[in-house]
Amino acid sequence: MSGNPLVSSCHVCENACSLPVGGTGRCGRYTNRDGSVSEVYPNRYLLTCPIRIETMPMLHFHPGARFLQVSTVGCNFNCPGCISAVIVREMDPRSAALHQYSPEQIVEKAIANRCKGIAFLMNDPLAAFETFLAVATLAKAKGLYVGCSSNGYFSESSVERLLSVLDFVNIGIKGLSDESYHVCSGFKGVAPVLRNIKMLHEGGVHIELACIHKRNNSRELLELCSIVREISPTIPLQVMRFIPLEGANPALEPRIRETEALGRKMRDVVPHVYIFNSPGTADLNTVCPHCGKIVLCRDFYGPMGARLKSGPERNSGPVACPDCGHTLDVRGGASFSDFSEKDFQGGYPFTRALEIVESVLIAIGVADKSDVVHVWEHLLCNKKMHDLHHDIQRVDKYIRMVRFFGSLVRREQPADMLASYLEEKVAMVRAACKWQVTRPRVYYAMGKPQFCIKGGRFENHLVELCNGISVNREIEVHGRPGMSISLKTLKALNPDIIFISAFLSNSPEDFYNECVEKGLDVAAVRNKRIHTAPIPSSDFGGPKWILGLMNVANEMYPDTCSFDIGKEAAAFYERFYGTSFNADEVNRSFGKPDAAWKWKGNKAQAAC
Repeated sequence: MSGNPLVSSCHVCENACSLPVGGTGRCGRYTNRDGSVSEVYPNRYLLTCPIRIETMPMLHFHPGARFLQVSTVGCNFNCPGCISAVIVREMDPRSAALHQYSPEQIVEKAIANRCKGIAFLMNDPLAAFETFLAVATLAKAKGLYVGCSSNGYFSESSVERLLSVLDFVNIGIKGLSDESYHVCSGFKGVAPVLRNIKMLHEGGVHIELACIHKRNNSRELLELCSIVREISPTIPLQVMRFIPLEGANPALEPRIRETEALGRKMRDVVPHVYIFNSPGTADLNTVCPHCGKIVLCRDFYGPMGARLKSGPERNSGPVACPDCGHTLDVRGGASFSDFSEKDFQGGYPFTRALEIVESVLIAIGVADKSDVVHVWEHLLCNKKMHDLHHDIQRVDKYIRMVRFFGSLVRREQPADMLASYLEEKVAMVRAACKWQVTRPRVYYAMGKPQFCIKGGRFENHLVELCNGISVNREIEVHGRPGMSISLKTLKALNPDIIFISAFLSNSPEDFYNECVEKGLDVAAVRNKRIHTAPIPSSDFGGPKWILGLMNVANEMYPDTCSFDIGKEAAAFYERFYGTSFNADEVNRSFGKPDAAWKWKGNKAQAAC
């Protein structure tokens, strides 16, 4: 408590904000009611749905088990390039899209969905701590497991309150310097996080640590390995290859091969290091440290997520290597079923969906965040996310969606301008490609060669608009946004051209070299016809996909198609974003045009 009777010190996170009576702290989620600190928006949820625990992600706790994801809005941090920015900073906590549920109702949902427990993720439980504790306490009484993803900036008293109800936690490490926490609003530096990791581990909580790999922090992550080894070498480290979003610097994005190389060095210090945001990587698998056998096989499953594919089919007892019998550092047995999250439900694809909506609204000149929230509310309150998932996979439906969003925010004319522009450019591309005698066979990958995008996705539709044959449609592909396929399957497809997704991408050079190393003898590799869009995230999501379509046409028919992508991008940015195009500022965001663009107060503007 503060010495001033009219001011209370918030006890939830280490920032310990001073709260005047009726006022809030930096995060805006707690207030002082007559000297007592309480939540401003208790028991309100943006998302509740069943997930597999790897979606969280959590890899060494009851692999494959089903948990109820619960997510609210807000955060005690404000991190540059946050993947959850749309829900932690832009979604109104008073929105009708949030549902009021009691702790009893949340626990009942978990039981009704045959979940093993409850997991709080996407935003930090520090934004709704008393709500989380109430749910956790009741869940434990009902025999459910409880966990969360967090930045770990709990106060010491908050950790003590958690110990009796928390079974597992994924803590996102922002860095090892005080400055890395200061820029995220962690004003006491890194020390509280390291203290809390030790407290949680000593209290018996299963911990996994997520750390972001940027081009400039490899040495720091190796140092983190040494720190973790001192606490416990059994703690898994999840290395998130940096996805530059929001205002993040795109120059800091490492190549997949660079992150994989760092992972190998990290495994020299601690045994369990996993690589995320790198579709097709084998470094999501759990390998027996004794004999090298893959025991738990996983695949990429959207940003920050994984999917358990195979392993010892046991629902109880320890996970052990089938070859040598070595028991792995995994709590609980593995579970396998055909359960899959629905459309945008489960983990971070939900935030990408909200970004796509935002991208359309920004392109039609929406300058007030409340208008964006209004459209989100329409989709969420009317259970239209399923429709959105399908509408963004076809050009005609996408264009109708643009006009519809315009009508929702009373911007019919600007929406019609964007829709008409898209229609005009699509017609030009189709006319240029229509009379091609030879239709090339085209394979669309994401990240590495063997990660095949689902045939029904938008990228393959772009190929077909250019009169190409999408070989992705010739095989059955599950997963999100696809799955890894065998080299034998890829060889049988024998594509003439390969495109790499412009979202979680790879350099054509690295991609080609890996194909050669693996002996992938297909026409596209022999002729070095491997391409990715020159503008990030321009073949799916935001309306700048039109630039990606022109690039697809250029690469498929270089003798007859010669769209000037730079010139087209400059015109598009000037017309629909009111700003100049700078290729060096464009990152992987679906929603924001580039890293320099930002909201100003409650308005939106392009930064000068």
